[in-house]
Amino acid sequence: MTATPDLRTPRLASPDLLRSVFRRHAAGVAVITASGAAGPVGFTATSLTSVSAEPPMLSFGIGTGASSWPAISGADHVGVHILGEHQQELAATFARSGADRFGAPTAWREGPEGVPVLDDVLAWLVCRVVARVPAGDHRIVLAEVVLGEDAGPGRPLLYHQGRFTALRD
Repeated sequence: MTATPDLRTPRLASPDLLRSVFRRHAAGVAVITASGAAGPVGFTATSLTSVSAEPPMLSFGIGTGASSWPAISGADHVGVHILGEHQQELAATFARSGADRFGAPTAWREGPEGVPVLDDVLAWLVCRVVARVPAGDHRIVLAEVVLGEDAGPGRPLLYHQGRFTALRD
C-alpha cells in the first residue's frame, strides 16, 4: 500500500493563518461588560473559557487596542453574558466599532457591583477580576465568579466561518 502524498503545503504561522484556522472552530458567543469612568462598556467575545470549578473561575481575551480595554483594565468586576441564538443583532452591536452598545434597543440594568447586566440572555455572571495576563497584543483576563443566573430560555448563539449562527438539530 502506498501513502497518498499530501499536495497541500503547510503555511508558516501568521495572523491570517490563525484567523483562517479559528474560522473553522465554532465558538459560543458572550458579551463582556464593565462599568467605566464614562459609563458602561462592553464587547462581544468568543474567547470565553471555563478555567476552574474550585474556585469557580473563567477567562476571556481582549485586545489592548479595543475601546473597552481602558475600562476592563481597571475594573474590579465584569459581567459575562451567554447569548442566545435570538441575539445575533445584540452580538453584532457589541462587536461593531463605534456602536452605541448600551443605547436602544439594548435592554440592560445596573447589576451587582455596578456591573451592567444585559436582559434576555441565556445566562449571566458577575465576576471579580483576579489577573490580567499579557498575551501578545491581548490580555487574558482571569475572573472569579461571584454570582449569576442560568435560567434564560433558548439555545446558544455560535460564531463560525466569520458569522453568527445557531445549532442545527
